[in-house]
Amino acid sequence: MRVALDTNVLAYAEGVGDEIRCTAAITLIEQLPAELILLPAQTMGELYRVLTGKAKRDPAEVREAILAWADSFEVADSSWVAFQSALDLAADHGLQIWDALILSVAADNRCRLLLSEDLQNGFTWRGVTVVNPFVAPLSPLLSNILATG
Repeated sequence: MRVALDTNVLAYAEGVGDEIRCTAAITLIEQLPAELILLPAQTMGELYRVLTGKAKRDPAEVREAILAWADSFEVADSSWVAFQSALDLAADHGLQIWDALILSVAADNRCRLLLSEDLQNGFTWRGVTVVNPFVAPLSPLLSNILATG
């Protein structure tokens, strides 16, 4: 079962946010089997913005961090077809366009879960369920992956 990670999970893993979520994100990523993790390219661009803007990190340092993520996990590009689906999600379900694009790319790459704090927990579209990994109780879908990882 493939799992896509949203920007907020990566940002917390990079230390941007409260200590509890940062620690939880690192633990989560360490527990997930690496071969199941997908990073939509959109998340990498958003992570760059968060790390250079909010965290005020040096762009060269941020580049290295993002390349390290890309070296560790599969990165999936956005396509025009994915963007068209994202437009539908934004119009039909009120999602922000960039969040919708991440969900669309996750679906195109046969992910079963999108781990995100920003989207509605439990929202399912094209077989992808959005799961907030920072709330209790933990989603049974995520619990199952962590138990087998």
